[in-house]
Amino acid sequence: MVNLDLYRVFCKVAKCGSLTKAAEELYISQPAVSQAIKQLESQLGTTLFNRTHKGMELSVHGGAQIIKDVEKALELLDEAENKLMDLKNTATGVIRIGASDTIFEYFLADKLVEYHEKFPAVKFELLSDISPKTVEQLKTNKCDIGFLNLPIQEDDGIVISSNVMYLNDVFVANDRFSELKDKVVPLRELEGYPLLLMDSSTVARKAISNFARSMGVNFHPDIEVSSWDFMKRLAKKGMGIGCIPREYAQRELVEKRSLFEVRTDPALPVRSVGMALPKGVPVPYALREFIKLFEEKKAGSDA
Repeated sequence: MVNLDLYRVFCKVAKCGSLTKAAEELYISQPAVSQAIKQLESQLGTTLFNRTHKGMELSVHGGAQIIKDVEKALELLDEAENKLMDLKNTATGVIRIGASDTIFEYFLADKLVEYHEKFPAVKFELLSDISPKTVEQLKTNKCDIGFLNLPIQEDDGIVISSNVMYLNDVFVANDRFSELKDKVVPLRELEGYPLLLMDSSTVARKAISNFARSMGVNFHPDIEVSSWDFMKRLAKKGMGIGCIPREYAQRELVEKRSLFEVRTDPALPVRSVGMALPKGVPVPYALREFIKLFEEKKAGSDA
């Protein structure tokens, strides 16, 4: 097997013309340099240097015959190593991101723009689906990173690295239900109102239903929807009282005032969006830089 370190020592001695100077530049001992030359000569079966009073000279039929080829070979190897290092430290390729439409719209859109401004060579593949489907995409190598509505069932195939966004579920309504304004409503009282809830297969619906049942309350929605935007549209038309993260209805609640928040006792528990990665899969440089955007935000909020 070729020992590249021996050839690097050989080139350094040839350049310096001295074992001592070569040792200084290589930051190793002079005996170690001498031993490396002897080992390489033994492997090649020839004398590489002539020892003279002036120092080390390449032998005519040994070292002088191979020095240029060895230098060229080591130069090519150094270029190959540098190329690999550049690949590791340059953001290129494609990042496949899994999340729901809402998470893309309300949370990830600004991050994608911010990242693209820093690393325009990186392309995004956006895989929109509900959280359980995103988990399957992560596990089957169809997705590099996922943003999941939590809580979600534990899975050995993924790693939830951190919470990147908190969601405050609230009930919202239009003026058809004005009697609920500016008061705190017992959660059980909403059983008697027409409700708009997400589809029963979604993480959000399961979390709300489980909490309500723990309080002895059972919600039976008049309408089940598959998107928050559709829920808001129906709620603004007075079709029922919707249940949605406050963060996704901020404009309607504050700016347009087309909906108001129905405060309940008890309030619904806070949920979060978690960042997930496939377990045991190396994280390339481009993806590491994308993840940093969320770590920086978290550090800023903690401060």
